[in-house]
Amino acid sequence: MRESRIEHVRMLLQRQWDRYGHEAPLEGLALSVADAPSGLLHTVYRTSFCGVLQGAKLSLLGDRVFRYDTGKCLIASMDLPITAQIVEASRERPYMAFSLAIDPAMVADLLLEDAEMEAAEPNLTTMAVCELDADLLDPLARLFALLDRPRDLAVLAPLIRREMVWRLLNGQHGAILRQVGLADSRMARIARAVAWIRDHYAEPLRVPDLAALAGMSPASFHRHFRAATAMTPIQFQKQIRLQAARRMLLADGGEVAAIGYSIGYESPSQFNRDYRRLFGEPPGRDGVAMREGLRTAMELSGQAG
Repeated sequence: MRESRIEHVRMLLQRQWDRYGHEAPLEGLALSVADAPSGLLHTVYRTSFCGVLQGAKLSLLGDRVFRYDTGKCLIASMDLPITAQIVEASRERPYMAFSLAIDPAMVADLLLEDAEMEAAEPNLTTMAVCELDADLLDPLARLFALLDRPRDLAVLAPLIRREMVWRLLNGQHGAILRQVGLADSRMARIARAVAWIRDHYAEPLRVPDLAALAGMSPASFHRHFRAATAMTPIQFQKQIRLQAARRMLLADGGEVAAIGYSIGYESPSQFNRDYRRLFGEPPGRDGVAMREGLRTAMELSGQAG
């Protein structure tokens, strides 16, 4: 029964992928299909859940490894710089997955509506793998089907998303997500510091200032930040900076030293070293390879069309 539900959602995802590709016509929903394993993918996961309908993927947060395959999903409760890799995919059985953003305000609203929901704080775990059960697969199928009906989508999609968040909150790892909606939870306070780093990554980082923003002592903040993200604040900022640099290199291929300065590096040599350590190539060479790969993909897409 569950496999038939997964197959139904898989069919709907394939139909929408053929029509729209990665960017579905619903804010916060992204689709993925791949017919071969990938290299390492560096990205920032927002508060979301990502489900695999076929194949398998690894997501790495610092030294923590999360594997999720057919019928499983990954919950991320705050913005986190991730290294990911599709590890199971083929032409016969392509990797098929989706990612759906979760609005923290919706989480808070649902918590207010249900006074009985357990609000005790867990350890600061920010990611977890859980099953895509019928309570999630059924509304997911309805959501994918709505993409064919734009007039219905605008009215009904928010209701279905709310249903799915409710199911997640009451699921196996709901305690992780509930912290997003509790304004004074440790996770919510760490999330405020994470948001500051994300929005001001090019600025100097001072741990005492971030600790004050989170309402913690510097020692307590450092300990809780590392527990939540598997990184120190400086390591976290470096990941965000370097991923921003890679996006710039792909977008316009600007002068490498200027990009390094724009993301907060004072030393071009240090920027080159850190970039190569994370992405495996120096920024100039990596930028050229990415742009050539993008041009090739667009040409092949044009020929296919």
